[in-house]
Amino acid sequence: MNGLRAVVVCLVIACAAVVSPASAVAPGWSALPVPAAAPPVTVSDLAARGPGEAWATGYEHATDGLRPLVYRWDGTAWSRDTGFPGAGEAGWLGKVQFVGDEMWTLYNRSGSGAILRRAAEGWSTVPLPQPLWTYQDFAAVPGAAWVVGEDDTGLKVLHYDRSGWTAQSVPDDVRYVMGITARSAADAWAWGDTSTGTTVLRWNGTTWRDAKVPLPPDSNVHTVLPEPSGRVTVGGSQYTDGAARTYLTTWNGHTWRTTYPPLGDTHTEAMVRGPDGALWLPVRSDLAFRSKYARVDGPRTTFSYGPERTNAIDVRPRALARAGSSLLSFGTVEIYGSRPNLMSERLGG
Repeated sequence: MNGLRAVVVCLVIACAAVVSPASAVAPGWSALPVPAAAPPVTVSDLAARGPGEAWATGYEHATDGLRPLVYRWDGTAWSRDTGFPGAGEAGWLGKVQFVGDEMWTLYNRSGSGAILRRAAEGWSTVPLPQPLWTYQDFAAVPGAAWVVGEDDTGLKVLHYDRSGWTAQSVPDDVRYVMGITARSAADAWAWGDTSTGTTVLRWNGTTWRDAKVPLPPDSNVHTVLPEPSGRVTVGGSQYTDGAARTYLTTWNGHTWRTTYPPLGDTHTEAMVRGPDGALWLPVRSDLAFRSKYARVDGPRTTFSYGPERTNAIDVRPRALARAGSSLLSFGTVEIYGSRPNLMSERLGG
């Protein structure tokens, strides 16, 4: 009888191992070829609209200065797009956003800013109403776009809608806006410096106000991730005794809660919500020849590595994006004896 019971127990365990999702082996990261640019290369951003379309931006360091870069993922391969306005001129490209069926990106073109738009029929340009000394960040959603930076008079928050451009005011104690993002035309978030420290602002469709986010003391903000569900995650670094540690402050619809995942002093700018519902972000790798990613799911943080790259001495994913049921990363890889060039990796899909 005991022998029969043992057989039954073994069969149950074996069946559970076959059907349990927790025991299934997750697909690993795989390398995706990217056409090379003139090294060294800097990656700005990556955005995806489903598994069959993604765009990455940045700039290459040519002999006569910076040159903007645009790459497109079609679900099968990366290709370089050189047909956009100003492709052969000095400048750089920043954040990428999807607005309806179009891709929008911020272009600093020889000191004159513009928004580039890519639709099915081709490229078009939305010039900014004035040049800025610094083009700090950009956000776009259906019906609205923002560009933040500075000119000779100080901080500028430029707002675009169907009627054109206007300059928006922020609370008087805000001295500098470091970043901006938006969930809709009436719900945008920005973060910046005040006389008393870092603050998070929120646009309600009429005015910018202090969002009253309880940030950790002596901290800064790298990114704000607002989601369609209403959840908001603020990521940044807190400084204690001269050392930095990463924090996440999350709004769950009722209250703000701060946690400190074991991420060291990781910069959270590239953090995204993955198809599995967890937060994903690239972290500094302890292996020179492999990238490293963190997965933060509530109180649990796990790590995974990209594929081994022969003779690599530094593999750095710079941006992540959810592409359907997979994750895409875009960044740089430095091979021994050469300067950093482009790399991409995919998890799942």
